[in-house]
Amino acid sequence: MSLLRYGSLLLLLLLSAQSLGAPRSFSVDYKKDCFRKDGERFRYVSGSIHYSRIPRVYWKDRLLKMYMAGLNAIQTYIPWNYHEESPGQYNFSGDRDLEYFLQLANDIGLLVILRPGPYICAEWDMGGLPAWLLKKKDIVLRSSDPDYIAAVDKWMGKLLPMIKPFLYQNGGPIITVQVENEYGSYFVCDYNYLRHLSKLFQSHLGNKVVLFTTDGASLGYLKCGTIRGLYTTVDFGPGANVTAAFEVQRYAEPHGPLVNSEFYTGWLDHWGSPHSVVSTAMVAKSLNEILAAGANVNLYMFIGGTNFGYWNGANSPYGAQPTSYDYDAPLSEAGDLTEKYFAIQKVIKMYRKIPEGLMPPSTPKYAYGRVAMQRIHTVVSALDKLSYSGPVKSTYPQTFIELGQAFGFVLYRTTLPVDCSAPTPLSSPLNGIHDRAYVSVDGVAVGVLERDIALTVNVTGKNGSQLDLLVENMGRINYGSHINDFKGLVSNLTLGKNILQDWTMYSLSIDQVLSQGLLGQTKTREAPQPPNLSLPTFYEGNFIIPDGIPDLPQDTYIKLPKWRKGQVWINGINMGRYWPARGPQETLFVPAAILSTTALNNVTVLELEEAPRSSDLCYVEFTATPILNATVQSEHKHLKPFSKEGGLGF
Repeated sequence: MSLLRYGSLLLLLLLSAQSLGAPRSFSVDYKKDCFRKDGERFRYVSGSIHYSRIPRVYWKDRLLKMYMAGLNAIQTYIPWNYHEESPGQYNFSGDRDLEYFLQLANDIGLLVILRPGPYICAEWDMGGLPAWLLKKKDIVLRSSDPDYIAAVDKWMGKLLPMIKPFLYQNGGPIITVQVENEYGSYFVCDYNYLRHLSKLFQSHLGNKVVLFTTDGASLGYLKCGTIRGLYTTVDFGPGANVTAAFEVQRYAEPHGPLVNSEFYTGWLDHWGSPHSVVSTAMVAKSLNEILAAGANVNLYMFIGGTNFGYWNGANSPYGAQPTSYDYDAPLSEAGDLTEKYFAIQKVIKMYRKIPEGLMPPSTPKYAYGRVAMQRIHTVVSALDKLSYSGPVKSTYPQTFIELGQAFGFVLYRTTLPVDCSAPTPLSSPLNGIHDRAYVSVDGVAVGVLERDIALTVNVTGKNGSQLDLLVENMGRINYGSHINDFKGLVSNLTLGKNILQDWTMYSLSIDQVLSQGLLGQTKTREAPQPPNLSLPTFYEGNFIIPDGIPDLPQDTYIKLPKWRKGQVWINGINMGRYWPARGPQETLFVPAAILSTTALNNVTVLELEEAPRSSDLCYVEFTATPILNATVQSEHKHLKPFSKEGGLGF
């Protein structure tokens, strides 16, 4: 009897141990039309945050504010090109530390819906695909093209093993993983490609992970965006017929949880169009309808953030997105609490308990005032410093990728082959300026050529005069059939009837030069310039933040009230593009973390068209208030919010 009792006790202890250490699980319950988390019915209320658009120092602040709003999950993209800017060279440090971001979300108590691509759209340059894929000119992106597949397999072979420890069943926060992104909106419709990705993800992550797809709430999108084995979800914005939208999902998934993977809290902007604003009341009303239907929802965006540097994307017909990705989201670009935040929190509170505790406040802003700017160099006068690789000669112009450059600027130089005593048209007959060229002859500014808008400019000069075009990459198309967006002079230029030949090209490493403080100053003189136009020129200014004032430095915004178009660096860090002449954005967000109270703060501006000519007006101003909705000069008519037809996708 004692042996029997001992055996029974041992069995009970074993069963108890198994129960205490029961494996974590997350799955789709097709019978009960829900998710199951550790066997219990589960519904997520999530918000989108892109770690690539927010400085690492602010990740915790933004995630805590999302948690305090009542969210139990976040959704984030992984931009491939952000981590592998050159083939085989991976960067997961600093602001790119994905593992730290995922662990932080887990520590705060937020689950994660991960969207690792390989294509993400996201109003991000080339939809997250690295530009070096275009070295094969005829590559078919997002397809079974062997060269594309080989690159994807290698990238995912690096990324997915990093992700695996963060899956929910492995003790991490990731509950679902998206395969590709809105593939039903892409023209290729390659089911073998989706099958390959599905097998690839499962091979690295295991067969217990919930893989899903996202497409617009229309049967047309589901035709090419869904395959067996990947759970189908839809996206739609406020004002949509919620019942009808979920009926589209039910066409592909007769059973399982209802999911809106992108419920739009706002909308994106384009240079030259008004700042998008979506009614708080409409967002709250539609969110309530979605939650009342028992559905899972992700609010896109909950915080937008900033396209620092050159990371913004563009839509077709070509219209680049600005530096700000504020998105009229519940948390502003700078992470400030808004009326929309509290309205959303109020709706969520009707369906789940809101965390108790102190709400992290909006970060303080400081107006440091005006900083006088002085001219230090034209691009041409600094060419020997800016072009590390030196000149490349070619009969016909080469693209950025052929020159081994992904972003920024390239100077194209040739000579006039004939006398042009009378104004002669310099033209891009095949619309080959990608995206904007600043033209000069013998050091005198002539005009601007711009993709889709300005294909001809008149020039004068003698046979042999030096013709320079500084070509700016303004961001690659991120959605639709034109994401293979080559930059630079992508077709020949003509002068009158002559095709221009014998080019010398200079790839410019401006960011590296400025980050290392190598630009310096010059006293070279330039030729007199025409009214309302000047050569692309660098300006510099410095300011001090006293270290005796408590709580400084603080976040701020830089405003360039009398400048036209260009790029700004602060302490060698690329803050992004400014274009107040076109709008709507007039201020650029400057995080406190890049400012110093122990050394001079440097501001460098590359003005591409015309700087203030009066020394009294040649300044930038640091202000405490953003301006994202200024009067605009419209060049394109972009589609209304939440529309994905004709080249707008999200």
